[in-house]
Amino acid sequence: MTSGFETWDYAVFIAYAILILGVGLWVSRDKGEHQKNAEDYFLASKSLPWWAIGTSLIAANISAEQFIGMSGSGFAVGIAIASYEWMAALTLIIVGKYFLPIFIEKGLYTIPEFVEKRFSTNLKTILAVFWIALYIFVNLASVLYLGGLAIETIMGIDMMYAIIGLALFAAAYSLYGGLSAVAWTDVIQVVFLVLGGLITTYLALNTVSNGEGILVGFSKVVEAAPEKFHMVLDEFNSDGSVNSNYLDLPGIWVLIGGLWVANIYYWGFNQYIIQRTLAAKSLRESQKGILLAAFLKIIIPLIVVIPGIAAYVMVNDPEIMSNLGDLAQMNMPSETQADKAYPWLLQFLPTGLKGVAFAALAAAVVSSLASMLNSTATIFTMDIYKQYINKNANDKTTVNVGRITAAVALLIGVIMAPLLGGIDQAFQFIQEYTGIVSPGILAVFILGLFWKKTTNKAAIFGALSSIPIALGLKFLPIPGLEPWMHQMGITALLTMLIIVLVSYLEHNGQDDAKGIKLTKQLFQTSPLFNVGAFAILIILTVLYSLFW
Repeated sequence: MTSGFETWDYAVFIAYAILILGVGLWVSRDKGEHQKNAEDYFLASKSLPWWAIGTSLIAANISAEQFIGMSGSGFAVGIAIASYEWMAALTLIIVGKYFLPIFIEKGLYTIPEFVEKRFSTNLKTILAVFWIALYIFVNLASVLYLGGLAIETIMGIDMMYAIIGLALFAAAYSLYGGLSAVAWTDVIQVVFLVLGGLITTYLALNTVSNGEGILVGFSKVVEAAPEKFHMVLDEFNSDGSVNSNYLDLPGIWVLIGGLWVANIYYWGFNQYIIQRTLAAKSLRESQKGILLAAFLKIIIPLIVVIPGIAAYVMVNDPEIMSNLGDLAQMNMPSETQADKAYPWLLQFLPTGLKGVAFAALAAAVVSSLASMLNSTATIFTMDIYKQYINKNANDKTTVNVGRITAAVALLIGVIMAPLLGGIDQAFQFIQEYTGIVSPGILAVFILGLFWKKTTNKAAIFGALSSIPIALGLKFLPIPGLEPWMHQMGITALLTMLIIVLVSYLEHNGQDDAKGIKLTKQLFQTSPLFNVGAFAILIILTVLYSLFW
């Protein structure tokens, strides 16, 4: 067995690539004499069914940062990192019940557009610039870097060439086809994601059990590394030393503190996630898609976290390492290079299955890249270009500007990606630096949605002040606030307080003229949604009780 691809691996991967490109270009074609308009390109003609929405949400979310970054965190931290996934399932229910009805009723293209309807064009522009910068310099760059790292580790291809290849693959269908191409290919991508992830999990656990099966393997992993199976981390280790992982996952505060800021921002007000739900046939169809995504989030730790923990057990067991031979010494993960865990495991897959697992990893990277590119193009085109550059742009011009914007964003991401070399636990890196921007955005949206006294001036002041607050909490030596989740939660609370105070000072407690009075009708959901939400709550309660 070698670390490189063999004939069947290449065959499987090439078949995957042809399938994705073929489907992407097929759904991208113009129907008859109809040329794409803005709704076709940016919102898939508002025709997506629930199952396409649910799978596309997962494909957009699960990227290299999950497969590689979260597996790396599983190696370094353990099952506690699964809180991101399981709390996301709860967050999706909140989004489906309380946020989606408002967004769809308003007929939005972009999340900044809601800000304009609720507050002002100036605030919309500020947040649009925030998002574009975040997508390009953090999200696109990090996904390209991690995907390049995986290809370099598995196949020995130079990282820069790998990054360029991934970028061209994503661009091949997403730039031309828009959201429709992205969403429909995502349905296929998720099949590869789940299949490839399960294969890797099976391999890791079966290897630990010396061929006795995954149940025995899981039992041995728990026995060998019980400290990796605690959802709530202690601040100090058993020997009295400081638990370094506590800074990333600060105990019970993960469940009741700052992680809610990250989750609600990401699933409720993040353009490249919420854009799929805005493209639904109807509100009910969108809510059913949200429910499907929530169920899928529950199983994600099985295919991204467990392999990382199994890799930790393998590299610390001399007998297992001896049985694996010389190949095990290549690109071996460690406490300081935890993100090598998932690519390292793929080396041991047999011919053919290695191609499937690698296709899954490529699917994770490409689907997220395509989603980010489309959303960056949507925000720039609809919220900046049509607002300030060409207010009378026709559909052809709008679509072309979207394609050019996506291409430029991708080029910048390719240039930035190699500069991220050397970071460890990239999943945590992305969450930490997104957390500088997300608290202010979340504060503006939450108060804008649920407190009708919130004023435009207060929202602008809050959004702008949130950045120096976040940076101050990050770099000032404040005892007890070392975990970045604490900083993120406090930034959100302080920003909300500023918005409330400025609103009262400006209007002496009167309702803002654009204040939204939410009604019970907007919160109505189908019995299926309520039953599904209850089932998810029960499942999550059982999971947390098992690993508490």
